[in-house]
Amino acid sequence: MTDRNRRGNDSELNDGSARNVHEIVSPTDELAPISNSEVSSQPIQAKNPFASSAIMIVDDEPTTIEVLTMFLQGEGYERFITTSDPREAMEWLECERPDVLLLDLMMPHIDGLEILERIRHHEHVSHIPVLILTSSTDAETKHRALELGATDFLGKPVDPSELALRLRNTLAAKAYQDRLAFYDALTGLPNRRFFMDQLGRTLLRAQVQSTECALLHIDLDRFQQINDAIGHSVGDALLRGVAERLELSMRPTDYLGIPGVSDEKEPLSRVGGDEFSLLLPGDGALDAATSVARRILASLSEPFHLAGRDVFVTASIGIALFPGDAQNLNALLANADVAMSYAKKRGRNTYQFYDHSLDEASADRLSLETELRGAVERKELRLHYQPKVDIRTGRIMGCEALMRWDHGELGMIPPDQFIPIAEDADLIGEMGEWALRAACQENKRWQDAGLPPISVAVNVSARQFLSDNFVGTVRSALDDSGLEPRYLTIEMTESLIIENPAETSRMLEAIQRMGAKVSIDDFGTGYSSLASLKRFPIDELKIDRSFMQGVPDDQDSAAIVTAIIAFARVLGLFLVAEGVETEEQRAFLAENGCECFQGYLFSRPIPGDELLKLIAASR
Repeated sequence: MTDRNRRGNDSELNDGSARNVHEIVSPTDELAPISNSEVSSQPIQAKNPFASSAIMIVDDEPTTIEVLTMFLQGEGYERFITTSDPREAMEWLECERPDVLLLDLMMPHIDGLEILERIRHHEHVSHIPVLILTSSTDAETKHRALELGATDFLGKPVDPSELALRLRNTLAAKAYQDRLAFYDALTGLPNRRFFMDQLGRTLLRAQVQSTECALLHIDLDRFQQINDAIGHSVGDALLRGVAERLELSMRPTDYLGIPGVSDEKEPLSRVGGDEFSLLLPGDGALDAATSVARRILASLSEPFHLAGRDVFVTASIGIALFPGDAQNLNALLANADVAMSYAKKRGRNTYQFYDHSLDEASADRLSLETELRGAVERKELRLHYQPKVDIRTGRIMGCEALMRWDHGELGMIPPDQFIPIAEDADLIGEMGEWALRAACQENKRWQDAGLPPISVAVNVSARQFLSDNFVGTVRSALDDSGLEPRYLTIEMTESLIIENPAETSRMLEAIQRMGAKVSIDDFGTGYSSLASLKRFPIDELKIDRSFMQGVPDDQDSAAIVTAIIAFARVLGLFLVAEGVETEEQRAFLAENGCECFQGYLFSRPIPGDELLKLIAASR
């Protein structure tokens, strides 16, 4: 008898008395030597495809149980749960969830019909097929059993060949139904329904056996943007590829063979569009969770080769432990999700264990998200502008519009606090469109007030750029404001334009045709080759501030900046250096041919009315 089925008073099992509930171990589990004569005399049989199916037998006659198990063992079945006390049937059904139940009708204390009725009214076991064992030929009894949902009948004494056929047919039908009901059609993994059922049973076992359990909640980073960029068919292929790598990231020792661990064979499930859950029960759960999380992140670091292109995807993983972090199923799920959200906040592509201190941070984040959803309607969003300055003359040549949130009670909230929330909550598209329209309108007002025309640059998120009608939105913002297109620059990151080069190039050409300009922000951080950028219609490059931090003293940083300046000159691109904070940095850029800079050396981002004063002074 294995630990999985051991329950109740151990003395009853050790004193030689009859065991009411037990599991028969297949002879293949005992690796006894076999002589050559035995091997040659044994016919080669195909393995029973349902060998691992759990068969439960409830019959008040122990002899009948013994005969049935011995015969089915000979047919290749390996897992049996039996009891001769019908009063234990429901408890064992709920705990073990067998694949099929062989149920005697005529038993003391509680008969088979009553057990059958309880099964069909029980949420978690109502789907289990029941084969009735009966010596009764009473038509009324059979009719009642069928009304209660009996799957099939077997007359007593049971005919072995008939039992084998009916059992196999029942298990085949159940396997097909389970595939439809409990498995994800795209990846072949168990679905959320399966996972929730398994999680409940696993936590029950962990509680009874006083062991641990680790839940890993895995969420792909920016999958929606990637899916929009590469198309849904390729996105489906990516999800299948991710599922395969997640499975390969696990090892049997992560979830089997640990004392106190159940023999669950499918710990990984797809529980949402781009969400996966992984269950690791056992006293080694914490160490196993750490090892598996690291292997998952490493496996996803390699590109996926799909439809003739390389696609990169990362994941954020939240980990919660039972019973240390949560005492029940819902709390464990919630805490793993909190940990996952915090992993995203830390920069994505990492894992995070749940900690009670995260609850307060999670509540604050949820409160900010709730408030942010009404920020546009309440007119709490503001634009601040950072000047782009001619590196030789000091005149303002343009500006970059940067979004700010002026909360009614909390004051000005920094963008690094609310922009990630807006992206995760799918609010960035609405907010980005507001920023685009507001920048065009304000720039036109400056010109109407007699200010010399300058260009305003607006940052565009991946979600906004990849929306169905981004080009139309740009055209509408220009038309509604009356701003000439040449005074608008669309800024996007290098990583965005290389994700879907063909579609991106088409959209950028459309933007240029209407007269607006295109700028690549954070250049040098997107891991693209310099040569690949020649294919895109680009007007401007911006050197990322991270490269400017060491200039001019750090030789490596200086060499990178010099190379980017030379590259921009060869391609005829206007060049802007970000993050310039010292006169030495400005002098280095001027000496090497950079045309423009922005940074605290000249000005922080400021409101529009303050920018007007700076422009007047610089002219």
